[in-house]
Formats: sequence, structure tokens, C-alpha cells
Amino acid sequence: MTFNIISTFLIAVALAMDAFSVSMLKGFTQKNLTNSQILYYGLFFGGFQALMPILGYFCGNVIASIVESLAPIVGFLLLLAIGLNMIRESLSGDDEDVADNFSFREVTLLAIATSIDAFAVGITIALIKDPILISSVIIGVVAFLFSVAGIFIGKKLGNYVGGKFQLLGGVILILIGIKILLGF
Repeated sequence: MTFNIISTFLIAVALAMDAFSVSMLKGFTQKNLTNSQILYYGLFFGGFQALMPILGYFCGNVIASIVESLAPIVGFLLLLAIGLNMIRESLSGDDEDVADNFSFREVTLLAIATSIDAFAVGITIALIKDPILISSVIIGVVAFLFSVAGIFIGKKLGNYVGGKFQLLGGVILILIGIKILLGF
């Protein structure tokens, strides 16, 4: 079987869509992100998207059924917790401070939650015997680019739309979690 770069790229785009959505949301809600913070989002999202297929590749079929059944639940729970926290913070009345807080903990949790499905892709890559390093680099780079672009698009749209996005952001994260949980 030969390596198909187009298929790998399309898989990378599909995997990056949750990271893109969450990044766009962060652009809406965190107006004062510095360029280095935006870079952290891209590196964390891209890094976890690249790491998870490698982990899946080496874990193989032994734990595939366990991970495949738990991954949507874990992703949902992480996004639910972050979304509920955003809703709680939006209702606390400290809109300016809350929306612009940057947290490595939150970035890490969001990166994990949006990249769990890449673990299963790693298992698939092992089964079809594609080269894992090339695939993971493509997946990671695409997620990085989509994440950074998502933040800039979110900031731009947020400037036009304005308003309070923290509450909406929490709801959107929960909806993304439900999408992951239900598998579409």
C-alpha cells in the first residue's frame, strides 16, 4: 500500500475543524491575546494533534476498542467543564477580566479535548501501514495553521459583531462536546 498525501491532508483538515472552531471562539472571547499567546494556541493544538496519532499508532489494536469508546466521552467532559466554567464566569459580572484571561491549563485541556479523535486515526494509520511521522507532521501543521487562523478570524468577526461572547462561547464549547460525544 502506498502513502497517499491527499488523503492524509484531508484527514488532517477534518481533525483540525474542532480546533479551528474552538480557536475562533477564543478569538471572539479573548480580544487582547498577544501574538505569543496566539502562537501557544497554535503550538498546543497542533502539537497535540500531531502527538495523538503517534500514541494511537503505538498503542495499536490492544486498546483500540477501549479508547474508541471512551474518547468521545472524555472529549465531551473536558469541553463541558470548560464551557460551564465560561458560562459561570460570564454570569459573574467581570466581563473584561474574564474574557481576556489566558491560561496554559485551559489551552492544554482544549488541545486535548479537540485532539482525542486523532488517537483513533493513529490506530488506523498503523493498520494501513502509512508512515506515522509524515502523517503526524501533516496533521500537526494543519491543526496549527487552522488554530492560528481561527483566532484571527474570531478576533476580526468579534470586532464587527461586538457584544458579550463569553456566555455564547461556553454554550458553543458544550455543543462541540455534544457533537464529539454523538460522533458527528
